[in-house]
Amino acid sequence: MEWKLIHIDETDSTNRWLREQGQSAVDGEQPIAVWTDYQTAGRGCGTNTWESERGKNLLFSMLIHPKSLPAAKQFHISMAISLAICQVLDQQIGDVSIKWPNDIYWRNGKLAGILIENQLQGTVIHDSIIGVGLNVNQRQFLSKAPNPVSLFQIHGHETSRQQLLEDILQAFDRLLGQDLKAAYCARLYRRKGFHPYADANGPFMAEITDVEADGHLCLCDDNVQKRRYAFKEVSFII
Repeated sequence: MEWKLIHIDETDSTNRWLREQGQSAVDGEQPIAVWTDYQTAGRGCGTNTWESERGKNLLFSMLIHPKSLPAAKQFHISMAISLAICQVLDQQIGDVSIKWPNDIYWRNGKLAGILIENQLQGTVIHDSIIGVGLNVNQRQFLSKAPNPVSLFQIHGHETSRQQLLEDILQAFDRLLGQDLKAAYCARLYRRKGFHPYADANGPFMAEITDVEADGHLCLCDDNVQKRRYAFKEVSFII
């Protein structure tokens, strides 16, 4: 895909900017990526906010029209962007993993968060807005977020945000048309062994057994009971 790249100094949310202005910025259905130096209302899933020092991190959103992808397989988009970021970061650091469903981790620290908003049309995806916040050059985090980490904190030098964005878009293009489940599962944070989780009934120990095509996480606890969760129904105890 040939992307139209747009840089803006500041916005409340790159996802919102694309939703309201993206279609008028191109002819037809060309994919667009907008990135900004600062978001006044950057957010994660639900009510989560995203701390980012001005001009230090990569904050961007992508608008695509994957109409050949059935709505039932919309989790494929999540796998593609997660793996794209991991593959690009592999060139700089090791120990990069995906904390289900799509947080990007370095060891036990959170490097990136992803927020995907799909608009469905019948049984297909009419368009998808993929928002990413990736900690790049920030040296210190002041919020109460439990475990943020940046590339600078890991390897100690500045990274070009625009080059990182272009590399991620290229990797995403390559991955979107591939079968990704095996690669995604192989990248999962805590993919081996028993680890602590919590659901509405309290904490428990379990191991990951599968991630289904629709994104459900399948666990087997230490009582050999199978458990299946949608997003936000289970949390990792870190």
